[in-house]
Amino acid sequence: MNEMTKQEKIIDVKSKYVKQSKLKEIWRQFKKNKGAVVGLIVFILIVIIAIASNFIYDFKADITALNLASRLQPPSAAHPFGTDHMGRDVMARILYGSRYSLIIGVVAVAIAICFGTIMGAVAGYFGGRIETIIMRFVEMFLMVPSLLLAIVIVAVFGVSLINLMLALGITTIPYFARNARASVMTVRENEFVEAARAIGAPDIVIIFKHVLPNALSPIMVQASSRVAGCITQAATFSFLGLGVPAPTPEWGAMLSDARQYMREYPHLIIFPGLAIIVTVMAINLIGDGLRDALDPKLKR
Repeated sequence: MNEMTKQEKIIDVKSKYVKQSKLKEIWRQFKKNKGAVVGLIVFILIVIIAIASNFIYDFKADITALNLASRLQPPSAAHPFGTDHMGRDVMARILYGSRYSLIIGVVAVAIAICFGTIMGAVAGYFGGRIETIIMRFVEMFLMVPSLLLAIVIVAVFGVSLINLMLALGITTIPYFARNARASVMTVRENEFVEAARAIGAPDIVIIFKHVLPNALSPIMVQASSRVAGCITQAATFSFLGLGVPAPTPEWGAMLSDARQYMREYPHLIIFPGLAIIVTVMAINLIGDGLRDALDPKLKR
């Protein structure tokens, strides 16, 4: 028993060392991509702004309070980004609204990863009839345009932040399911999986402990790009009036409110649009860096 315990400890130490070595190698490869590093710095700044804005601004007093005497003012020292048609400070609303865009993107992708990855992993590992049933179900979702499906979900359940995140998450599930299935199929026949089967490990343990951890690289890359896509889609929904309800300062909703004033007061369109562009570009640059760092073929 003591010998077995010693061997298990040695294996645990070796596995931890291997994981640390992999993380160091990924970070070393990631740093080689200067664009990815810039994207990571910008994204960290956006996250800091999203967290700090809650302490800087008061939602009722600074974000939603009306001040018609100061409406539609151009950028100035008092209001660096100007004011909107209700007299609200555009800069304050953009900074405070960053939290909603980030939350929508991250939560929607988290929902898609949880359900899509499990479905894809089960289909890829077991194959046969189980794979056929799961993938036909996934293809049924793919037959319907994701934007149309999300609109239907929001229209049925109502306009709210939670329903928007659910709609975007549900429409993203099929993409993660297909990606996870392909990744698991390349891993399931490896020797360590066969060894786990030989010692009698349950299939659930094999999938979650041995297969999925070694198939996460393409899923992580896809997750970064899907976060950017969900942020853009959330802005689209808010622009169409199906996103975050007013007066929440979501960037797409701000663009929608500014449509009728964009000719005379272009700052109402420019600054929220730039916020969306910068955030999406930063996340996409991070995704490119992760792809280069995690894909062995690209390393060669």
